Amino acid sequence: MSDTRRKIMRVLDGESLSPPPLWLMRQAGRYLPEYREIRAKAGSFLDLCYTPDYAVEVTLQPIRRYGFDAAILFSDILVIPDAMKRNVRFTEGHGPEMDPIDEAGIGRLNGEEVVDYLQPVLETVRRLRHELPTETTLLGFCGAPWTVATYMIAGHGTPDQAPARLFAYKHPRAFEHLLMLLADVSADYLVAQIDAGADAVQIFDSWAGVLGEREFEAFAIRPVARMIASVKSQRPHARIIAFAKGAGYQLKHYRQKTGADAIGLDWSVPLAFAAELQKDGPVQGNLDPMRVVAGGRALEEGIDDILQHLGQGPLIFNLGHGITPQADPEHVRLLVDRVRGGQVTSGK
Repeated sequence: MSDTRRKIMRVLDGESLSPPPLWLMRQAGRYLPEYREIRAKAGSFLDLCYTPDYAVEVTLQPIRRYGFDAAILFSDILVIPDAMKRNVRFTEGHGPEMDPIDEAGIGRLNGEEVVDYLQPVLETVRRLRHELPTETTLLGFCGAPWTVATYMIAGHGTPDQAPARLFAYKHPRAFEHLLMLLADVSADYLVAQIDAGADAVQIFDSWAGVLGEREFEAFAIRPVARMIASVKSQRPHARIIAFAKGAGYQLKHYRQKTGADAIGLDWSVPLAFAAELQKDGPVQGNLDPMRVVAGGRALEEGIDDILQHLGQGPLIFNLGHGITPQADPEHVRLLVDRVRGGQVTSGK
């Protein structure tokens, strides 16, 4: 009797599938002309995130085109500080900006109304579960406390997150309070996404790679472990992917220390090391997004290497970070076909 569970959920439970299921980070995005059309209608980026009609449509677009095994909710990690009244805005050419927070501001933060504020996002999740194909996994997500905190401290993205690192050294109590508050609020937000219909959720720690050993333990592991414990205490069957970009060797005990069901790997993780990590459970990744831009032999070799090293174990095929706006949609189709062994994908 065949297993009718969604493929990605089977891998998250430890199964090895051949070919492996796949989805791509930022698969709904600027590389698709149909996304750019909706983005132009929406007004601001946050309006796109908070308008279910638009957010549902752009989430579905790559599923229609490529038949990915998962759809990931279209939203942003910074909806959490936006819900905490930090005046988040997205400026074309400058990326996200918000009012930088100081020690006194951290003391005034209140997370009680965050989930209520984000009801439009949860409505998007509910509608997606209804509209997606039955076999497609629906992924919710949020940012990890460290990564979200870096934007809150600096007020914008920085190359090495020096403002947040300096703040953490100078004001350790306030910084720990911020991380734990973000952990608790984010856990409740993930539970709300699961209740709205998400099959599994991913925690993005996009800036984990700038942390030293002691800081990684305190800022990347401890808050994420607190989040995952909270989510699983409320929803024991929840499945959680944790993605600590740039963490390198510090991934060795990341799964065990955080309680994540699967760990996402960026493209800098050596495949031999990835195979060691896979012995402890599912891994996700880790194709360099630039290979999708390049196409041709570079794309084929990158895919084949991952399948050769990780394809016999529990693997969710993905990129090592988000797909870039420069990616050719036809290269994405070639990626899907090669991972699936030459199958013809449905779609346009």
